[in-house]
Amino acid sequence: MKNIQLILCSFLMLSLQAQTNYITFMEGIDSKSSKYSEIAQTIWNYAEMGYQEKQSSALLKKTLADEGFTFKKGVAGIPTAFSATFGTSGPVIAILGEYDALPGLSQKNVPYKISNNTRAGHGCGHHLFGTASAAAAIAIKDYLEKTGKPGTVKFFGCPAEEGGSGKVYMTRAGLFDNADVALHWHPNSKNAANPGAALANKSAKFRFYGVSAHAAAAPEQGRSALDAVESMNFMVNMMREHIPSSARIHYVITRGGEAPNVVPDFAEVYYYARHEQRDVVIKIFDRIVNTAKGAALGTGTSMDFEMIGGTHELLPNEVLQKLMHNSLTEINGFNYNNEEKEFAEKISKTLGKPLNMKYVNGVEPYDSNALPMGSTDVGDVSFMVPTAGMVAATWVPGTPAHSWQAVASGGTSIGNKGMIVAAKTLALTAFKLIDNPKIIEKAHAEFLQKRGKDFKYIPLLGDRDPALNYRD
Repeated sequence: MKNIQLILCSFLMLSLQAQTNYITFMEGIDSKSSKYSEIAQTIWNYAEMGYQEKQSSALLKKTLADEGFTFKKGVAGIPTAFSATFGTSGPVIAILGEYDALPGLSQKNVPYKISNNTRAGHGCGHHLFGTASAAAAIAIKDYLEKTGKPGTVKFFGCPAEEGGSGKVYMTRAGLFDNADVALHWHPNSKNAANPGAALANKSAKFRFYGVSAHAAAAPEQGRSALDAVESMNFMVNMMREHIPSSARIHYVITRGGEAPNVVPDFAEVYYYARHEQRDVVIKIFDRIVNTAKGAALGTGTSMDFEMIGGTHELLPNEVLQKLMHNSLTEINGFNYNNEEKEFAEKISKTLGKPLNMKYVNGVEPYDSNALPMGSTDVGDVSFMVPTAGMVAATWVPGTPAHSWQAVASGGTSIGNKGMIVAAKTLALTAFKLIDNPKIIEKAHAEFLQKRGKDFKYIPLLGDRDPALNYRD
């Protein structure tokens, strides 16, 4: 009996010691929160779009270089992509960071709609994403240094998530092949860590070439490229009735001519197709290509298209997700001060929703049946290495992503506070994995079972080079 009691006491003492160590390193993140907030808001002001994130990427590289990380720059043929490593042994923990902004979402950090006089805005909060991930990587580095435990942390600077599929090129280049686990997060209007998947996605720009002519004096001599775009769009919109109801198709006309009295000899339309299964996306995309061919034939124009992006669906890993959810629950949420609450109430009025702080102050319960919504190039990473993610309440509750309200919130202390929750959660999850390598073994077993023994990675965007000019 005494032996059992001694064993239990020893176990409890070790657990308390580990917990004390964890708290120490969480406090380390807190002590640098002002610095991390300044970095995030600097990137918020840069508001650089996909593959154009020169300043944002450079700032994160400097932040990690100052902490002793070693680098590989311009990886996967992308000038703004990089990896930063600390450690040479033990389990390899990959931390993903993003930093691209969205076009057309220029917004000041105020609770009413007003442009910030920039081309883009951080409507998905990637300025917070990249910074919090870097903060977590630094905390993991500190943990490895001070405890002497075997382990390696690799931060991956991932550009152009918004439609540019940056991580797909990085996956294709084998950058994640040696990682044991990949951890990521995303800004949101709540704190949660559910295993919900993301939708597979294929995107392309369809370009039509016609013949210009005077639209009134010689219309018979013209062949309108815009007619071809509109014909294609009409056929795709009819096709919606005959695809799975859970599929999504979106498009914008990016070029439609210059003057009404000139028959347009060039027009371009940019398409996305999404579904929770990549095989379905491939079939839908092939049908979209056929509508483009038909539109060109019917209007006497010619057509080509450029694949811009293509991502796998997300492969959830419940072993890792439950661990991350437990970590997030330990960190918990945060409170608004009076100024933040006043800001949030004004934003809530623009959304037509009451302010509900439940999952800002706390954490949403674990839900293994969470539905997939958007798409992310993290999906491709998740088919290479067991992957887990979370979301943090960086926006006012109820705020949709890709909105001016998200840009505004992300430019305030509300965004900064949520970012610190994310940094701590990623770091705490990594500490537990370093201390308990058997969790990684269980995660790998689930990963291999779900992915299937015959899986072969085939990028949905094929063998094209990175679409570095897709935002031009």
